Amino acid sequence: MIHCRERAVSVDIKVLGTGCVKCKQLAALVDQAIKEFGGGDVAYEKIDDVKKILSYGILAVPGLVINGVVRSAGNVPRKEQLTAWIKEALKGRP
Repeated sequence: MIHCRERAVSVDIKVLGTGCVKCKQLAALVDQAIKEFGGGDVAYEKIDDVKKILSYGILAVPGLVINGVVRSAGNVPRKEQLTAWIKEALKGRP
């Protein structure tokens, strides 16, 4: 469990990107998915610092990291795939 702003969260999502069109699409998709899940158990952060992005081992943006695991890099996953990953994370699976 991750603590964020004095509350416990089950899912920590990071969108890695420098502001390209795909990065903005992924951020919007994540925003939508979080709203569908109620947002209470989800912490969300956008990271645009290139050094931080590279620290996750990805070379293409956008990148999506859920609970420390890189789930995608260089593309925007389908909404169904994103929600499946969030559901897995909420259940405590990698």
